[in-house]
Amino acid sequence: MPTNRTQQALARLADLTPRQIVAELDRFIVGQGDAKKAVAIALRNRWRRQRAPESIREEISPNNIILIGPTGVGKTEIARRLAKLAGAPFIKVEASKFTEVGYVGRDVESMVRDLVESAIDMVRTERESEVEDLANEKVDERLLDLLLPKPPESKTVPAPAGAAAGAERGGVFVVSASGGVTQSPDPSDNGDAVAERYRRTREKLKQLLLDGQLEGREVEVEVTQQGPQVLDMMVPQGAPEGMESFTDMLKEMMPKRKKKRTVKVSEARRILIEEELEKLIDLDDVTSEAIERTESMGIIFLDEIDKIAGVRGEVGGPDVSREGVQRDLLPIVEGSNVQTKYGMVKTDHVLFVAAGAFHVSKPSDLIPELQGRFPIRVELKPLTEQDFVRIMTEPENALTKQYAALVEAEGAALAFTADGVAEIARTAAVVNERMENIGARRLHTVMTTLLEDVLYDLPDRGTAPVTVDAAVVRDRLKAIAEDEDLRKYIL
Repeated sequence: MPTNRTQQALARLADLTPRQIVAELDRFIVGQGDAKKAVAIALRNRWRRQRAPESIREEISPNNIILIGPTGVGKTEIARRLAKLAGAPFIKVEASKFTEVGYVGRDVESMVRDLVESAIDMVRTERESEVEDLANEKVDERLLDLLLPKPPESKTVPAPAGAAAGAERGGVFVVSASGGVTQSPDPSDNGDAVAERYRRTREKLKQLLLDGQLEGREVEVEVTQQGPQVLDMMVPQGAPEGMESFTDMLKEMMPKRKKKRTVKVSEARRILIEEELEKLIDLDDVTSEAIERTESMGIIFLDEIDKIAGVRGEVGGPDVSREGVQRDLLPIVEGSNVQTKYGMVKTDHVLFVAAGAFHVSKPSDLIPELQGRFPIRVELKPLTEQDFVRIMTEPENALTKQYAALVEAEGAALAFTADGVAEIARTAAVVNERMENIGARRLHTVMTTLLEDVLYDLPDRGTAPVTVDAAVVRDRLKAIAEDEDLRKYIL
């Protein structure tokens, strides 16, 4: 049974119907309704499986998806936004970087290890947010101890006369407006009076600290030194995965060295907050929950899967290991136990979303067993000129809004007219037709070239508003668009 925290994470999916998931994806991605519908159903099925009777729950396997379409049409963005929406552990990996066992390179099991690391980061961040207030309170107290050390204990026997006796028994604390503390000896004081003055002085300092007036003061803190870098160098590129765990174990066994540093209060706060969070968070509990979330909610986006789909009948050559990678992928996608440094992880219910352009190969070039593990195939449509106009205006993170925010940072304003946006979209569509079709990424190259001079001169030209209309676009891009060689290298 999932823990309470994992159940709460899954319960958040109850409020996300497939229609709401698609609507949420529409805020950032234009078009591709079929792909959005497929991933929305797959995400909702996560919650449905948890609601199913226990006798059949383990038998319900996820419907893995292959997204087929040219580059720049939104395949990666759909998977990334889906994981963020679900609050699920997510990683994106390139299938082309894996090699068959026996070749130098990463083995396919490393993607599961990366997913566990992602889940641990996610759970740890959640736990830190829960104890953040308590950690800050503890840090404030530790900073006050550094700024105002406790007075020595008072003696019950009469002390010798003189300044030394007064210093030993305590004195009057005086706090200046800047937070400076001075102590003048007062031999007539008893211990209770010293303690009371110390308490009042500490309260005044605490208020100054909370108001941020002491951030520039210097204090001495004890920090743990990092382990020797030579241990990291022991793990060469392409080494077996177990080597990394071995070096981590060596680091844990080596004694921790500490040294004192004099830093400003603002820097000391950062150092101390990390120490307090370490004390307040149970790492074993974080690890067990992260593994559970990985197994029940994890999403692996396997990009460039077409690059390991070799042409049938091909033997030898530089890509000899491509079919071997597919065979290694098969047990991971089917469901198996993968050894990680945190323990065994089952991949039976991890959702795999694969994607590829399939320009040269086709999905049927994958080995039949792997094809069978991706039963849902969705073809994404190439983007049209009208789609480019929508991409530049509708999403919350539209390119025009991003550039407007960059220009606004300099105190100026950037505005795009409707005909200006249409002209940019037309230029991008024409260049995609005449050269490689890189989809919406072409908008980035066109916009960068269009606004290059504006962004370069912005700090010196003042805060006069900048308006981009169709005439400006044609004038700026005319020479490049007409020169085929220039267009090839710039656009």
